[in-house]
Amino acid sequence: MNMEVVNISKPGEDINVILGYSHFIKTAEDIYEALVTSVPGIKFGIAFCEASGPRLIRYEGTDDELIKYAVDNCEKIGAGHAFIILMRDAYPINVLNTLKNVQEITRILAASANPLQVVVASTEQGKGIIGVIDGYSPLGVEGKDEKKERKEFLRKIGYKL
Repeated sequence: MNMEVVNISKPGEDINVILGYSHFIKTAEDIYEALVTSVPGIKFGIAFCEASGPRLIRYEGTDDELIKYAVDNCEKIGAGHAFIILMRDAYPINVLNTLKNVQEITRILAASANPLQVVVASTEQGKGIIGVIDGYSPLGVEGKDEKKERKEFLRKIGYKL
């Protein structure tokens, strides 16, 4: 077995990435439908690594640049049944519950705008995702001031009352 780290590429720091596993060829279309019905005007690209049959990278989306990045990332990862979504004008919090209800999705591994690395193992059969590294390690524990800032920020952007 060999292991490698794949850095997820995206066309800007404001791009959110959702990485997961699914199990069926209709994944790309069903994720497309889930996203466009969750957030009007969402811009995204989806790519899905088919694990049997012709073993193609299937793709959909509303933004050509994000579709290209999704396909390129799937080519680098190369793990059967893995999918990746790159999106702008929306956040994972807007779509995760809907995605969790897509029948083919078996697991969400990451949902982040942070730098993302995917740990991939390969054998003679193929590749699989071992885990993800999302962002950076903590530098400490929040204090009273940081807790106050966090709560104020969530209310400022409308996620809390």
